Amino acid sequence: MPVLPGAEPYRHEGGEVGVLLCHGFTGSPQSLRPWAEYLAERGLTVSLPLLPGHGTRWKDMQLTGWQDWYAEVDRELRTLTERCSQVFVFGLSMGGALTLRLAAKHGDAISGIVLVNPANKMHGLAAKALPVARHLIPSTKGIASDIAKAGSEEVGYDRVPLRAAHSLREFLKLVDGELPQVTQPMVLLHSPQDHVVPPVDSARILSRVSSQEVKEILLEQSYHVATLDHDAELIFEESYAFIGRLAPDAGRSPSGGKKGSTSGG
Repeated sequence: MPVLPGAEPYRHEGGEVGVLLCHGFTGSPQSLRPWAEYLAERGLTVSLPLLPGHGTRWKDMQLTGWQDWYAEVDRELRTLTERCSQVFVFGLSMGGALTLRLAAKHGDAISGIVLVNPANKMHGLAAKALPVARHLIPSTKGIASDIAKAGSEEVGYDRVPLRAAHSLREFLKLVDGELPQVTQPMVLLHSPQDHVVPPVDSARILSRVSSQEVKEILLEQSYHVATLDHDAELIFEESYAFIGRLAPDAGRSPSGGKKGSTSGG
């Protein structure tokens, strides 16, 4: 299936410091593209992959699960660590959960993480019904474009495939158990008004990680997809300042040149 316009993966060859960005469930790289480009413009090496089953049609997600999504970001991280002297991982929503698992598994290979409205648990009766419902109903109403800013839209599915949702539920349980293994410096930004992931998820993550350096920032003007919302610039600036504190060489390129690519694979 062809990739939806705007949902293509993004890569930029920059300096010695790399950033991996992980998008959310049923979303696409489009939700993080402005963030990725902001970092690329400042000389960083950036990778923003398209997760398997995403960016085409929701039915394609029925054939994928958390193992596929995690394997993709794990592979991208390994590529960046071979290329760069320091690597950071940023994530939105489910991408935040993927970021946390990478942090738990890769330890010192990751210099720091930034989470935006990270998911920790699927809530409510509907989530509890998933083990059975996924066999009876193929999909339910979508969660894309929870954005306060007028005219801003997310390229994502208008349906949530229940088989994939069940896999996400199992993944979030797994990640929750691994949170004490997360030790990297962390910035967690979350929206008090989020119609997809409640603030309690961020509170639990903050209470369970072992990171000594943690900064929490409220995104008062934004909903769930804050990277496309009123607080986007705040996210970009805070994340770049975070990198600057931990990676003095950020933005420096051995060649002094600046190359970019939007090709994916």
